[in-house]
Amino acid sequence: MRRLFRGIAWGSESGAAAVEFALVLPILVVLLIGIVEYGSVYNAQLMLTSAAREGARTMAVTGSAAQARTAVIDAAVGLMPAVTAADITVTPTACTATTDVSVVIAYSKPYLTGMFGATIALEGKSTRRCFG
Repeated sequence: MRRLFRGIAWGSESGAAAVEFALVLPILVVLLIGIVEYGSVYNAQLMLTSAAREGARTMAVTGSAAQARTAVIDAAVGLMPAVTAADITVTPTACTATTDVSVVIAYSKPYLTGMFGATIALEGKSTRRCFG
């Protein structure tokens, strides 16, 4: 038999769902933010790899390191902050028919929320045969 305390029966379940939701909500929010951050970092990594591939292709075709850097910057236009020429390493700086050209982009991407740290270091790499 239930006893009444100011009109509410002891053992009542009212409000239990709200308490359970309040306990689970922080976990769900952290999980959602983690998914968004992971997607953002993964997208940036794909853009860097694609930009490095475009820079290596340009270097292999034209033989110009300056044009390769410009191609990388143009291909990575969606990254914020933008990729600069200082982030790009093109080796060797001159192509011959028997060498491979390598383009490496070192990029520091800031997190969207700052919840997992300030930035994450990403790298895009690509190698192609010169004039091949």
